[in-house]
Amino acid sequence: MAQDQDQVRDTPLRILHVVRAPVGGIFRHILDVANGQIARGHHVGIIADSITGGERADAAFAELAPRLKLGVHRVAIRREPGLGDAMAFLQIVRLIMKLKPQVLHGHGAKAGTYVRMRPRSKTTIRIYTPHGGSLHYPLDTLKGNLYARLERTQMNSTDLFLFESAFARDTYQRTVGTPAGLVRCVFNGVTAEEFEPVVKADDATDLVYVGEFRHIKGADLLIDAVAQLRAGGKPVTLTLGGDGEEFEKLKEQVRRLALGDAVRFIGHVKARYGFSKGSLLVVPSRGDSMPYVVIEAGAAGIPMIAANVGGIPEIFDTHKDALFAPSNASAMAEAIKAALDNPVATQARAQKLRERIEQHFSQSAMVEGVLAGYRDAFANR
Repeated sequence: MAQDQDQVRDTPLRILHVVRAPVGGIFRHILDVANGQIARGHHVGIIADSITGGERADAAFAELAPRLKLGVHRVAIRREPGLGDAMAFLQIVRLIMKLKPQVLHGHGAKAGTYVRMRPRSKTTIRIYTPHGGSLHYPLDTLKGNLYARLERTQMNSTDLFLFESAFARDTYQRTVGTPAGLVRCVFNGVTAEEFEPVVKADDATDLVYVGEFRHIKGADLLIDAVAQLRAGGKPVTLTLGGDGEEFEKLKEQVRRLALGDAVRFIGHVKARYGFSKGSLLVVPSRGDSMPYVVIEAGAAGIPMIAANVGGIPEIFDTHKDALFAPSNASAMAEAIKAALDNPVATQARAQKLRERIEQHFSQSAMVEGVLAGYRDAFANR
């Protein structure tokens, strides 16, 4: 066991990260972990879907590729289960045989399935980080029940579960079961540069949203909350920074509610630029595990309120007054009004949260935590 642990510390590991969609927080997590592992001398590669990600993923991979000794490999991986999975799995198996990784790290339900379908090996450990994924589907739904059953079949084919929040760990154990293998929680983390303050733009609106336009992210709820506040006599304004599958639907919602003068869309932007476009960041998620946008905003000292859902309370810790009931536009509207009406208290809370992020959510701590998990998994074999 000690020899295995020394191997992880003292010799370069061949680490292969596998992910379906190279977008959003899951992609940010993989890039940060991969960069940290490369900086510590390990040989890293990434397999990712070739259908999604667009130009942003292409640019990120192009920048990272020269440092990835195991390379970047794109495979067509559909979101929903289907016949194409067999072809994708065969392509990934061929890549694994060619690259000979010692660590196979699957991110998200689909990639986690591919990684854990590989037979147990004396030389390779199989790691799984769900990143929410299938855990967001309730057990009383058809998809939720099906995904839980699929997860259960692979639960004991996993050398290490690396959850990014206690919420994700507890949800997995409640809906799927308690794994026989190792279980660790390692918080997502941000870089030292992200603790630099953000200067608010001259054209900043009262509120800002930064993220994907997906149902689970709740941008539609925020638009409803803005409509309620304005109807009640508080003429708040909102900037929406992002893109995604619900973009046209959200534009139609703004038009239907006659909010054209109050709500603007600025497209996909880098998080810190987005933060500069509003006085108060609102995170309206219906479901989340450990969202990077909350950690990034907290590190920059951005005044913020968020839905009390998933792993978000773990980030805020004792600052529960910044949280509101999820999937509830009225509760969100009340929280927005309270934060805007008390700017001194809201800013003071942001400063305290920044100090907490600095202590517990650094990129360095995240990378070290992941590598420590690998060491434990090798030793546990």
